[in-house]
Amino acid sequence: MPGISNREKFPLRKKVLETKRHRTSYLVAGPDDAPLMIFMHGHPELGIYWRKQIEHFAPHWRCVAPDMRGYGDSSQPADNSAYTVREIVGDMAELHDALGGQPAVWVGHDWGSAICWTLATHYPQRCRAVINMNVPYLPEGLVLPRLVELVDRDLYPLERYPVGQWDYWLFHRESFGQSSGQLEVDVEATVSAIYQTSSSEGVDKPAWLADVRAQGGWFGPAGRAPSMPRDPSMLTLEDYDTFVQAYRKTGFKGANAWYLNDDENSRYAAEALNGGRIALPAFFLHGAWDTVCKTIGTRLADPMRAYCDDLSEEIISGGHFFSIENPAATNAAMEAWLVRKGLQNGQPKVS
Repeated sequence: MPGISNREKFPLRKKVLETKRHRTSYLVAGPDDAPLMIFMHGHPELGIYWRKQIEHFAPHWRCVAPDMRGYGDSSQPADNSAYTVREIVGDMAELHDALGGQPAVWVGHDWGSAICWTLATHYPQRCRAVINMNVPYLPEGLVLPRLVELVDRDLYPLERYPVGQWDYWLFHRESFGQSSGQLEVDVEATVSAIYQTSSSEGVDKPAWLADVRAQGGWFGPAGRAPSMPRDPSMLTLEDYDTFVQAYRKTGFKGANAWYLNDDENSRYAAEALNGGRIALPAFFLHGAWDTVCKTIGTRLADPMRAYCDDLSEEIISGGHFFSIENPAATNAAMEAWLVRKGLQNGQPKVS
């Protein structure tokens, strides 16, 4: 008789936290008395993005994965200024308090990494450690001016690519209605197009997102995602349907609004404790074939290395979404690091 899977032993349960300022919908799995591991997704994702990590860690961790502000069943403020890092970190602090407030291992991907790094610099008492994927720590905040300073000008000549691979950031800012509208024309096609298996072929070429404005938007003159089948190696049919239904309901405006608040995000980054240095254990996972957040062979990760006192790094074969593309390697790397740091059982390392 086959054994019972972790998914069956530790099913995902959906819960909602309502406060005066925000509603956070979140998934939770694992023993209620286990140490906390909180997963924060990026753009354009959902809490369910972390299913493969939660199923792996739930036997020994209380795993929590919220829909971040603007996503899923969490709050969808109408004002774009409501999507600052300060507000989103505040959401996570409220959730953390509601979960008991024990110091947690926080895990982030993409924009979720920016929130995770900020928790480490503004609320280190809430953190036992941080694990981040694709987006490295920038003491000045995840803001376009700092990203442009770190662009690889051998790959992105200034005359041709003024802001390098971050051209899409300006598309969000300059054509906000289009940036969400084009993604919403055919949500099924959009989700299918985003979640496709990557390859190493384009890693030394300019990212397609570097030409978003020049080509008239995300998908060129068509103004909509091309029809293509779901990639079953990336999203199961169940999770694909969850993504599609969520974005049909919310659209992409809340998700895209995260890109519109550089000035306030810079001010908040400047309020970091200890001059922005991170003393607690930090683990950064690089996507080997990530062409936008290209941290291998570029200067993009250098500020992180300069400001993290206890930093470990590892490269995972995969693209920007390697945690679902290559979950076995991702989970193994996370688990091995937690063991090395003496964090696997919720106890601090004794030296």
